[in-house]
Amino acid sequence: MFEDFRKFETTLAGRPFVVETGKMAQLASGAVLVRYGETEVLCTVTMSDKPREGVDFFPMSIDFEEKLYSVGKIPGSFQRREGRASEKAILSARVIDRPIRPLFPKDMRNDVGIVCTIMSVDPDCLPEITAMIGVSIALSISNIPWAGPISGVSVGLVDGQFIINPSAEERDKSEMAVTVASTDELIAMIEAGANEIDNDTMFDAIMFAHKENQRMVEFIKGIQKEIGREKIEFVSNDPAPEMYEAVKEFAIDAVKVALDTDDKRIRDERLNPVFAAVHEKFDEVYPDDTAKLDDCLYKLQKYVVRRWLLDEGKRVDGRGLDDMRPLNAEVDLLSRVHGSGMFTRGQTQVLTITTLGTIGDAQELDGIDEQTEKRYIHHYNFPSYSVGETKPSRGPGRREIGHGALAERALLPVIPSVEEFPYTIRLVSEVLSSNGSTSQASICGSTLSLMAAGVPIKAPVAGISCGLVTEGDRFITMVDIQGLEDFFGDMDFKVGGTKKGITAIQMDTKVHGLTPEIVKEAFEKTYKARCKILDEVMLPVIPEPRKELSKYTPKMLTTRIDPDKIGDVIGKQGKVIQKICAECDVKIDIDDDGSVFIASTDLDACNKALSIVETIANGPEEGAIYKGVVTRLMSFGAFVEIVPGKEGMVHISHLDVKRTERVEDVVNVGDEIIVQVLPTDEQGRLNLSRRNALIAVEGATPENELNDAPRKPGRSQGPRHGNGGNNRR
Repeated sequence: MFEDFRKFETTLAGRPFVVETGKMAQLASGAVLVRYGETEVLCTVTMSDKPREGVDFFPMSIDFEEKLYSVGKIPGSFQRREGRASEKAILSARVIDRPIRPLFPKDMRNDVGIVCTIMSVDPDCLPEITAMIGVSIALSISNIPWAGPISGVSVGLVDGQFIINPSAEERDKSEMAVTVASTDELIAMIEAGANEIDNDTMFDAIMFAHKENQRMVEFIKGIQKEIGREKIEFVSNDPAPEMYEAVKEFAIDAVKVALDTDDKRIRDERLNPVFAAVHEKFDEVYPDDTAKLDDCLYKLQKYVVRRWLLDEGKRVDGRGLDDMRPLNAEVDLLSRVHGSGMFTRGQTQVLTITTLGTIGDAQELDGIDEQTEKRYIHHYNFPSYSVGETKPSRGPGRREIGHGALAERALLPVIPSVEEFPYTIRLVSEVLSSNGSTSQASICGSTLSLMAAGVPIKAPVAGISCGLVTEGDRFITMVDIQGLEDFFGDMDFKVGGTKKGITAIQMDTKVHGLTPEIVKEAFEKTYKARCKILDEVMLPVIPEPRKELSKYTPKMLTTRIDPDKIGDVIGKQGKVIQKICAECDVKIDIDDDGSVFIASTDLDACNKALSIVETIANGPEEGAIYKGVVTRLMSFGAFVEIVPGKEGMVHISHLDVKRTERVEDVVNVGDEIIVQVLPTDEQGRLNLSRRNALIAVEGATPENELNDAPRKPGRSQGPRHGNGGNNRR
């Protein structure tokens, strides 16, 4: 039935890697089912027959479809089906997009759709790595024009040793999580998170991964040679060479004048009349291609910027290649928030706000990996006004999610553990103005905000980007690229880290890849730049995290109880814990290991709730005095709840300092009375004394010492109450 079915096998990091073609999705331009260990991903690629009209970019989309059946889960949504892509899925799609996009023809405008369907997940074999290689194979064997293949692997560092595609257990121990994609010669993409790893170790890890990628590229080339289809022709969107040369001759001097400024607004104002003049002159000359006149002007700007850099070492704003734009840092810009910090680099400005919440505020995750919640969250917003444009906000797009994740990854290694700092931490980076490197500005602003909020981070983190312009074997790198250098350059190499080492990397290229020499130079330049940012700009403003939290921050107390007592603290149907929260005006979270987190804006309320929880879990101390509520009356005494869910009995002989004939003569149900804890009896029941409490607190004098007589043996005290339920959080 499947005459075209083929199977190709190799090993990757000691695990079987199997590629099947010709059985599934046979109508796609290219389709493969990749089996890596027990991770199985169907990768399909298709291309439209005709170019999309009216676009000036290559319209490619990648969907990374996480199917919860792949991990044996039923979706938790109301409809019990997968909904919009998770942030993890979006980030995985971006990681695949970045190394493959530069290998498509830059003048192609046909839509290309790539779908990675995650069908089975083995925790030891990452689906995003499996999908990246699968997409490369599908494109290589398809008829879609593409200059691949590429391969991608992850590399970890465990006990000083590099490990390709570490297992789940090894990832937990690893000091880095680095994804590297490569062609047969060049490094095409780097995505990394690390625990302050030095430049040399990071470089060695990248080259270690690059070598394994080169082996996998040869494997893919073998598949392509056997079953690859001939690439189809496409309609180029490039303007005709004679049109470009005519526009260049007419406008190059005006474009040079327009670009020669450090102010984006002035540059845009100068370019507007240039565009108008070009259209006025050439619209009648090229009536069917007026839209391509703008493409000519874009290419002309790119030509000017690149020639300045390559021939004169000149940047559009007059800086040297290793110079940064003017820098500024501030904290405490907003009154009621828990922490705020603003970082400005030239015309790029980001304000980050820190909010501290309870452990229960952690984000719950419902995905295909083993992470179920996030205690540290970073969000990044990029409104249209930040680039002087007008468009409605429709929520975060893929770019915003990616930049937020990069900043989150850069700061994660310095975030204190929950034991050190029992809060959920949310950062929101608001981009106020953008002229390049907003993601790196958000790293700097976040460090300022965290320290202003009093979060005891382990070390301050800064971020900086490095750009690149290449021509043949020549290359020039420059630090702190602004928007124009990003648009017209060949690389955006972002590095976040402390003085000690790297915590995050995100490297994008517009060329086929980087040589090891370029990677090494980028590491050296970004290290010097981020140390300068820390020493000269950020630390003079706030040298270390504040010792005190904001008065608006919830106060947090923690304790640990016997896990077997969690049910007592929660109570049946949660009634005990709800009563504690209502009485004390606090929020309480309890983990399965017995960790208890109590939060309120009032420290006294926290202490009161803490005392109640410890009393329930550990039992009241003998001799301690409580104010309790009378819950029941019996002929021999009164039952009193001293804390929610913890009830004891006051024998009639201990109700008052004088002799008591009837319980009702002294107390009624609902009365608040003070009581002292007596030694437990032989059956372990909680006994209380109002008499002793009155003597201790009010100095009352006993009227009749006969009240001290012991109880008659065998007299019933009624059942012990207040054990609560066994419902757990």
